[in-house]
Amino acid sequence: MAGDSILFYALSFLIIYFALGVLMNPNPIKAAFNLVLAMVGVAGVFFHLQSGFLGGVQLAVYAGAVMVLFVMVLMIFDLKKERDAFSQGFLGNIGKLLAAGIVVSLVINNVILSSDLQLATSNAAKAESGRDTTKILADLIFTEYVFAFEVLGILLLLVAIGAVSISRIKGGTHADS
Repeated sequence: MAGDSILFYALSFLIIYFALGVLMNPNPIKAAFNLVLAMVGVAGVFFHLQSGFLGGVQLAVYAGAVMVLFVMVLMIFDLKKERDAFSQGFLGNIGKLLAAGIVVSLVINNVILSSDLQLATSNAAKAESGRDTTKILADLIFTEYVFAFEVLGILLLLVAIGAVSISRIKGGTHADS
């Protein structure tokens, strides 16, 4: 096995480990820290695949956003009261494992077994032909996947609106008294 494969599999294992740490940890602070480490691992995979732009965006946007989430959790929530909201029992952990299994099976079904793998391989061949990977990514996002890109923008807007509305609900530990 080549050194590149070993590094890729090591980073993949760490990403899965920290992602499971997000799911299994009842402490929101530790879960947010695990999420940051998972995002850094994904950035490492991007850098390993010689896509520096995506790695930089992953670090700056996603890992940075998770750190902001981390600070907001510390500021908004009363962690002693919120700890009871997380299921810590056997059934809660079984549910989390079941959810993780469903996600893994969906990834296996959609990525490994689909014909999109051929599209990804052809795009990788284009990237090796000397074109800039950032230009290839921009061409794909704004031509073939423009609808999905717009839907993602709307989804992110709805998430921001939902977060603000949830933080204003009366009666929660994080609401104004």
